[in-house]
Amino acid sequence: MSEKRRWGVVPEPQLVFGPRCYAAQRAEGPLELDGRLDKEFWAHAPWSEDFVDIEGDIRPRPPKRTRAKMLWDDDYLYIGAHLEEDQIWATITERDAVIFHDNDFEVFIDPDGDTHNYYEFEMNALNTVWDLLLPKPYRDGGPAINGWDIAGLKTAVHIDGELNNPHADNRGWSLEIAMPWRILKECAPEGRPPKVGDIWRINFSRVEWQVKVEDGRYVKVINPRTGRPYPEDNWVWSPQGIVNMHYPEKWGYLVFADGPYEFCLSRDELVKWELRRLYYRQRAYYTAHGRFTSDFSLLKGDDVWTITPKIEVTTSLFQAQVRSEDGSYTWNIREDGLVWKEEIA
Repeated sequence: MSEKRRWGVVPEPQLVFGPRCYAAQRAEGPLELDGRLDKEFWAHAPWSEDFVDIEGDIRPRPPKRTRAKMLWDDDYLYIGAHLEEDQIWATITERDAVIFHDNDFEVFIDPDGDTHNYYEFEMNALNTVWDLLLPKPYRDGGPAINGWDIAGLKTAVHIDGELNNPHADNRGWSLEIAMPWRILKECAPEGRPPKVGDIWRINFSRVEWQVKVEDGRYVKVINPRTGRPYPEDNWVWSPQGIVNMHYPEKWGYLVFADGPYEFCLSRDELVKWELRRLYYRQRAYYTAHGRFTSDFSLLKGDDVWTITPKIEVTTSLFQAQVRSEDGSYTWNIREDGLVWKEEIA
């Protein structure tokens, strides 16, 4: 990386760290996709918590309910979701178009939890999909690889009502997704599918636009002050604390289970979160001073910290390191947000 690189501020989410967790059980048979979730395949998969606003409890609860389910087997990660909706519409039919210009459902997956090399997937009520790979978040230099595809992907949509008909008795739409491990394993630890007990990071988002009926069809409501549609709502499973899905450190935890499982946030995850907070502060410090600092006291503020990191800097690079309790490894973070574990010889 060039020493001339200019690093911008990364806003710090205003939300206590506590991502949601879902323990996905093994599927008990094959899935015949039709978009419906009221069948035996999904019967033993619990619903997720209801989706909330992307910023969390500082915003009102979404007026339309959204929930998801997950299962897995040796070949696929299965995702099902139900979206309450009295205005079921979609317009985009071209694969890999910008699907969130319609109402949509989105999936974000970071297999190894390092915030780099993660997947984004979107689909609308027409069952049109957009899948892409991000080597790193946009805040850290992106960009997305739009030509990347989930080969072998299977999807289906069920409409409870009638698509693009404002006069129908519309109640919602549901969807099913089967993502093959032979593609998802590309960015996974050790380049392999998950095993029982493994934990990946995942989140879901629902984009909801304000629409009205005009000449018998749905159209977006225009803000008269700007001449553009009002901003979309973003309803998510695990709240981000900021209007930005590309904060993988805030996504939920997906546990691959095969029976009862009780999730407990580990000490390692808390250390990684404190390193992430240090990264936010370093990026802000760089913007203010044109350099990073090795003085942790200049970054701490009035917050309570449990780590005492070792920080090494150059003019435009930094690395912070925290030794594990048993002294066998360190957790590390650098200026572009990458987090990694390093064994100590």
